[in-house]
Amino acid sequence: MLNTFKALADPCRLRLTAVLMAGEFTVQELTGIMAMGQSRISRHLKILTEAGVLSVKRQGTWSYFRVGEGNRFFAAIRTAFEREMATLPERQRDLNAVAATLEERRRRSQEFFDQHARQWDDLARTLLPVPEYRHHLLERVPQGGTVLEIGVGTGGLLIELAARAAQVIGVDHSPAMLEEAGRTVADNGLAGIDLRLGEMTHLPLSNAAVGCVVANMVLHHAADPPAVLAEIRRVLAPGGTLLLADLARHERESAREQLADQWLGFEESEMGLWLEAAGFVSVHSERIDADSGQESVLIVWAS
Repeated sequence: MLNTFKALADPCRLRLTAVLMAGEFTVQELTGIMAMGQSRISRHLKILTEAGVLSVKRQGTWSYFRVGEGNRFFAAIRTAFEREMATLPERQRDLNAVAATLEERRRRSQEFFDQHARQWDDLARTLLPVPEYRHHLLERVPQGGTVLEIGVGTGGLLIELAARAAQVIGVDHSPAMLEEAGRTVADNGLAGIDLRLGEMTHLPLSNAAVGCVVANMVLHHAADPPAVLAEIRRVLAPGGTLLLADLARHERESAREQLADQWLGFEESEMGLWLEAAGFVSVHSERIDADSGQESVLIVWAS
């Protein structure tokens, strides 16, 4: 307990902890958010991490800092701490800087997909091969009803979703990708498909609008995965199902530059914690193991 008080007994470390309650960030991102030098930020992060207030998630050469789960005393006071952080003089400025950092992540992703829409399928297959997994995902799509696919890409999955659902809504944040998906829909004579431009964290749907949401290989591109899962929960009707396929944790660092990946896959445990925080009460997962040269895939279904 004393170590926790000592770690938090500094205005900068209070601000830093409050910032990391809003998401996971690298040292470089934190220097921009806090408007401080790297050595100063690193020293404060070291003190907070050693006290167990923060933890580090290493992804390739990048390290993401986040509020930790290992300090039981801090976990016990966290709700009151977070409430009091709203009174810090710099709080609104810090929140604005956090929002700007997440927007920059989102902007880089959209620019990449706008530039590479026509080559996307070949790029993904060549640079980050995965085992065949789609039938594991599709077999859980309910018959009839309305299905939302987030991040439709070139529209390859829309064909199979249309065979199962009464209506399919496809959302993507890249106009170029939506154009490619529109070609796929037209070329295959698909009916009942509504394509919409929108962000994963601000879906263009009302509350409880759909019975099933499919997120196929998109979460590792998200600026803020927990926020995406919370938004999915909002648009799902009571009893609705989220079906998610994404990369298991890997070390293929080149994916950041070559495929605009924000995250090098996910652990099943962190996905479970995020889904629970988003309000999902029933969470199941299956790991599709990779062959040589491939990366493993996580299939998650939750309601």
